[in-house]
Parts: sequence; C-alpha cells; structure tokens
Amino acid sequence: MSLRHWFKQASIALFAILMVGSLLSCQKKDAGSAQGSKPAERVKLIIASDATWPPMEFVDENKNIVGFAPEMMKAIADAAGFDVEIRNTAWDGIFAGLAAGNYDAICSSVTITEERKQTMDFSEPYVNAGQVLVVAKTLNGVSTLKDMVGKKVGAQIGTTGAIEIQKVSGVELATYDEVGLAFEDLANGRIAGVVADNPIAADFALQNPKFKDKLKIVGAPFTDEWLGIAVRKGDTKTLALINDGLAKIKANGKLEEIAKKWLH
Repeated sequence: MSLRHWFKQASIALFAILMVGSLLSCQKKDAGSAQGSKPAERVKLIIASDATWPPMEFVDENKNIVGFAPEMMKAIADAAGFDVEIRNTAWDGIFAGLAAGNYDAICSSVTITEERKQTMDFSEPYVNAGQVLVVAKTLNGVSTLKDMVGKKVGAQIGTTGAIEIQKVSGVELATYDEVGLAFEDLANGRIAGVVADNPIAADFALQNPKFKDKLKIVGAPFTDEWLGIAVRKGDTKTLALINDGLAKIKANGKLEEIAKKWLH
C-alpha cells in the first residue's frame, strides 16, 4: 500500500469515527434533555366559599364542603385541567379577601351585578337563582304562576316572591314571617304553592327530609338573578381557566347533571 493510499484510508476511517461519535453525543444530549425537562406544573386555584347556604354550598356531617357549587367547581377544574382547593370563608369580608389576594376566586352564590362588576370580574353565569314555584308532588299540569289562578300561594313577606305573586291577577297571596312556615303549610295542604329563590326552594323541596317526598319545583325561574364565579379585577388568566372549564361542562351536560342532583 502506498503512503498516499494509507493516509487516504486513515482519513476516511477517522472521519467515520468522528461522525459516529458526534451522532452518539447528540443522541445522548437529546436523551438527557428529555429526561431533565420538567413537565409544566399543574395550576392550583384557591376558591373561597361561604358554606352556609344549602343546597348551594354547605358543610356536611363529615365536615366536608359539599353542595351544588363545590361539585360544579371541581367539575370545572377537572374539565380545564387544574386543581382546586375550596376554603370555607365567612361572607363578611369575602370580597375584601379576594381583593387582597387571599384566594384566587369566589364561588359562593355571588349574584352578578353591575355594581360588583366595578370592583371584580365574573365568569360566565352558571345558574339562574331567580324565583321558582313549588307545589305538592300530587299537583299536575302546573308550571307557572298563571296556572295557580284561584289558588293560594305563599311567600315570605316583603320578598321578591311575594311581589311576583301579587303581579298575577286571581292568585291569592299568603305571607309568612319565615319561608319555612310557608313550606310547612304547603306540605300540610293549607296552601297550593310557595314562591321562593331557586336555591332556597331546592333546599326545602329536594333536600329537606320533611318535604322532599311531598313537594316539587315546577317550571323554570321566572326572575333573573344569575350567579357567577368572581375573580380579582383584571385577573384574565384565572378567569380564562374557569371559563374554559365552565364552557366544557355546559357543553358535555355535566353542569345540568349537577344541577339536577341539587336544584331540581
């Protein structure tokens, strides 16, 4: 073999060795990068709730925060891919705590109002907590107050429910100091119906052992009092996460499923 030929062969071999080494080095580097990269941390939102208003949000006998809103909030988190911690927070000061950054949002039957919109932002509305009609389970063919003409319907004195009853000619209003007394009279057949806030009606008619086998809610809310999840003013990131999950559970029927469990 000539010296020139030997150098040519050696150069080719050296080039091949260098190429293989380079490829192996790149593969190792890529593998190391893949192993060393950390997955994005899952966002956790702290949610304040004044858990004193069944069936919307309340503390059960096992000290767990349960009800329509906590179950909905957890479904929103699952749908949007974030974690959630619900903290029982007294209503007095709950909005100040949000502004101070003590938690990320409030899900506690907060009515969306123009006044509140000045100091906080709201999710899309999730339920109408307006007035509904409750009647005996044995009464059929009734869905609105107009169907109660000639009958006596009860409400707590001075409430929106009492005002709505008075708007319908031919329906007799029976007023009570406490709405629970109206439900007692309805269950005992002394009046034909009761008008109350949707969540309150649901608690008495669907959850209360004394009444749930005797009473039912008919029709849809006939006043508008939409509830939303409140976040700090300008917190677009949190709002986007919540609205994303809320839209998904509205679309897939999960929100309606939770509503049927607690509010219908």
